[in-house]
Amino acid sequence: MMHFTKFEDKATAEKLIQKALDYKRDPWIDQAKGQRKRIGCIFLNPSLRTRASTQIAAQQLGMEAIVMNMDKEGWALEMREGVTMNKGTVEHIRDAAGVLGSYFDILAIRAFPSLTNKQEDLEDFVFNQFIKYSGIPVISLESAIRHPLQSLADMVTIHENRGIDKKPKVVLTWAPHIKAIPHAVANSFAEWAIGCGHDLTITHPYGYELDENFTKGANIVLDQKEALAGADFVYVKNWSGFNDYGKILNTDSSWMLTEKHLKHAKNAKIMHCLPVRRNLELSDEMLDGPRSLVMQQAHNRIFAAQSVISHILDQK
Repeated sequence: MMHFTKFEDKATAEKLIQKALDYKRDPWIDQAKGQRKRIGCIFLNPSLRTRASTQIAAQQLGMEAIVMNMDKEGWALEMREGVTMNKGTVEHIRDAAGVLGSYFDILAIRAFPSLTNKQEDLEDFVFNQFIKYSGIPVISLESAIRHPLQSLADMVTIHENRGIDKKPKVVLTWAPHIKAIPHAVANSFAEWAIGCGHDLTITHPYGYELDENFTKGANIVLDQKEALAGADFVYVKNWSGFNDYGKILNTDSSWMLTEKHLKHAKNAKIMHCLPVRRNLELSDEMLDGPRSLVMQQAHNRIFAAQSVISHILDQK
């Protein structure tokens, strides 16, 4: 059984990137592949791009996509084992996931971290309970520690905009935010960029180090100006503390990316996963200007999801 939850290897990533590009050229080329099959998209947290793009991707493969917002449309789930359910939870994950596994051919799950229980989040506990009890292939629509569909779309976008013979310099830069934001997008982007062989630099204020399991092989530079020099792609993202888990440690507005930050990166393209808080994480001039790849990234979410679903269907 095949799940899509993380970066596996470079060969698989390249295959998925190429397939996504094929679907972008002709979205309906495999419109019969998913006929008489169903994908269940289960959201424990809000979504715009992930929800819409996954539904569209499935439909372009001929699949029926059914979406449930579990916080509003399902029962309160108990995730722990061996408990007496005499409080607020109504249904155990063993039963709910088992039923969903019998209804669908593929499950796609979104489950954010609590940012309060570090060990549970690092184990991807909630997400892995769905894998454990559903008995069918599971796609991550963002978990506590990774967002692989976003990262695949990001790699497709870099592939479309990079030079033919040049190994691009990619910079992941922290940006300020008013909320404590999960690490999933930053973790996944680092994992995929390194795995795909890009020259990755990560820059952030002191104290915002990411989990080393995701950043091995990257250059870590605390001086943003130094990090951005010569960049080909700049990925802007906020994340909360990892060592000081889930905490906001810095709100320095000078880290918000503007045109002046790219004085020594004249050809740099700007990326962000969205949603973005304008003029807090990124200036309007960056988001709406010629450097921005943000809308291209969002559009590529459809074909990244289509590539993954198609790949899983090929294994069934």
